[in-house]
Amino acid sequence: MKVHKGLDGVIVSETKISAIVDNQLLFAGYNIDELIEKEIPFEEVIYLLWYLQVPSLEELAAFQQVLYAQMPVSDTIITSLKIQTRENLHPMSVLRSTISLLGVFDPDAEETDREAIYSQSIAIQAKMPTIIAAYARLRRGLDPIPPKQDGTPIAANFLYMLTGEMPDEEQVKAMNRSLVLHADHDFNASTFTARVCASTLSDVYSCITAAIGSLKGPLHGGANEKVFDMLREIDEGEIPVEEYLDQKMDRKEKVMGFGHRVYKIEDPRKKHLKRMAQELTTTTGKQQWYFLSCQIEQYLKEKKGLIPNVDFYSATVYHCLGIDSDLFTLLFAMSRVSGWLGHIYEQKNEDCLIRPRSLYVGEKHEQYPVKSREQGGMEA
Repeated sequence: MKVHKGLDGVIVSETKISAIVDNQLLFAGYNIDELIEKEIPFEEVIYLLWYLQVPSLEELAAFQQVLYAQMPVSDTIITSLKIQTRENLHPMSVLRSTISLLGVFDPDAEETDREAIYSQSIAIQAKMPTIIAAYARLRRGLDPIPPKQDGTPIAANFLYMLTGEMPDEEQVKAMNRSLVLHADHDFNASTFTARVCASTLSDVYSCITAAIGSLKGPLHGGANEKVFDMLREIDEGEIPVEEYLDQKMDRKEKVMGFGHRVYKIEDPRKKHLKRMAQELTTTTGKQQWYFLSCQIEQYLKEKKGLIPNVDFYSATVYHCLGIDSDLFTLLFAMSRVSGWLGHIYEQKNEDCLIRPRSLYVGEKHEQYPVKSREQGGMEA
């Protein structure tokens, strides 16, 4: 019996949501490159991933209206976030617990009909940007800013809730592109986690909470935070890139933001993020992060044949948008939740419990040794 560690190369199910074909990423059959070049809004991509079709103008407008109406969060959620800022918690732990709390206060959280799943999905998708922005401000001692209710798109609304100022066009484009690029990606670890949970017929909030826990790990979504930690270490330590990387590899440490289980030539999302990083560092006067990133990319490609993945240049993009590095993975979740929700619905319709087997490699004993035991009561 062959063991596929990490389910490498194993096809576990079928999907119509996203796929990696010939080193290209497709959303419902549409190339991610085309979605980026045509500046497709994130809301339209959510619709595409959920309904597997491009919406008409009327369908998109109605969908946006429903989403935007659900963006505000209750005072209870804000109070919970305030309490969590007093503790030394990882921001992803805060997001995980807060999404779970949304389920606690949703009276229909246990309903599993199509309409209930849709309303739960809308609530989670719409409220996540508000929760992340509120937490980012609260931990800095600032009051949360409620979302605009005038039809402002998610990308712009999130940056507004984060800073209190309307972002410029370049910032909104960069934020929207980042959300689109991270929206879904085949059966990655967090998506598979969401589907495993959904296969048990658990509620949507539990499925998303499980997915966030998976995304938190540094070998998955948490890598972008570690990428900027590396850039900062090199910059502040004034260490030559080659020397820093050689020392890291000599210690057998993983260089975050490089390598991919599926892509062997190039991550198709990287070129867009690299271009965005160049544009944003130029306009913000932070070119050192882009040049440093290019040095690292070139050296690792020449020495180890390693290629950057989606996390590598996204770290610089998020930094230039004024976002703290320990919040990077939360932005990943804010985008990827759109894919998770689509996969949860698809898995529930499949109605098949995901239950793999393992290969036992321990010893097999013929008999359990029964040792003599003293009988009688306890000593006084």
